[in-house]
Amino acid sequence: MLRKLLIIFLLLTGSSAFAQGLKSNGEPVFKVGEKLQYRLRYGFITAAEASIRVEETTAIFDNKPVYHLIAEGRTAGSFNVFYKVRNRYDSYVDQETMSPYLYTENIREANYRRSDKARFYQDEKKVVSNKGTFKGNGQTFDVVSAYYFARNLNISKLQVGDKFSMDYFLDDGISKMEVQYIGKEVVKTSLGYIRCIKFSPSIQPGRIFRKNSKLYLWITDDANRIPVKAHVEILVGSVTLELMSAEGLKYSMGTAK
Repeated sequence: MLRKLLIIFLLLTGSSAFAQGLKSNGEPVFKVGEKLQYRLRYGFITAAEASIRVEETTAIFDNKPVYHLIAEGRTAGSFNVFYKVRNRYDSYVDQETMSPYLYTENIREANYRRSDKARFYQDEKKVVSNKGTFKGNGQTFDVVSAYYFARNLNISKLQVGDKFSMDYFLDDGISKMEVQYIGKEVVKTSLGYIRCIKFSPSIQPGRIFRKNSKLYLWITDDANRIPVKAHVEILVGSVTLELMSAEGLKYSMGTAK
């Protein structure tokens, strides 16, 4: 369940990248050294911890410098006894276009192990992974690069109720998710009250979610555009992802007085 929720969280934070008419703000809103840490609560219990960060790298793809983006999730406390999780997702993206070149994931959940690698060829609109070659309709992202790409877009023209979709590569294919823009809210966090923009994606009921479950995400309404909180109801109870710390931000956080 942790992997599923972390992936949905990353997809949602990246989903606004594909709204019609959105343009890039130009210079990246993040910098090397940025690190965001979160806790995932099941009800009132801290079940897991997650982090997203930007690291410096000497890697070169197609003779171009890249950013190394990393997302990690792990169970916490007593959850390690029942179902230990140590998951890591890496993405290498072009420093100018934010398009991914390489995505890898290393999944360790109890006795389950999975290691995948995918190479992106944007000009050819294809992704080559361990499981084969997959063709897309346009620019395609992995779950980590989608998040950073979306943060750099101008969403000032979005209207409440607007819906848009995104294409992303995950596991064994390219999928689509629809997202709705809800509006703006002030959210109470461990870092204070923060002005946020709120979104809600479509989710599929099944092993985790109820038939009428709603997933919401709040991102800062400032130049950083970082996710502050995510909340979803599941079959039994609810799960909340909360920002606990933010280091190395390029801009001041938009706290509300």
